[in-house]
Amino acid sequence: MAHGDITHIDIPVSDLGDATAFYSGLFGWQIAEVPGFEGYPMWQAPNGISGGGLALREEGFTNTRSYVEVDSIDDTVAKATKVGGSLVREKQEITPTSWWAVIADPDGNQIGLFEGSMQG
Repeated sequence: MAHGDITHIDIPVSDLGDATAFYSGLFGWQIAEVPGFEGYPMWQAPNGISGGGLALREEGFTNTRSYVEVDSIDDTVAKATKVGGSLVREKQEITPTSWWAVIADPDGNQIGLFEGSMQG
């Protein structure tokens, strides 16, 4: 993936089992927990490219959130805040080679940021 590509979509749900049954039955998505990410079932669309996760709904996470691949979360956050956006969730490690954060645009729409590689 390249800077600016949408890499992942999280869907907030209140019940992981019900949501897994709903989305797999409706769209044919393959949904499974990946070792190391228990309690966060990940889905993949039939095209083998599109995917994301089912995450428990919580305060501040009530709408579907797309994640955009960036070369640098730090640089992107700095640029976003300079042009009227804000930081919602600080940069956090996913694996030793990948990180995520969440920003909001000037209208309050949340956008996830992803940096790195899930390999290695």
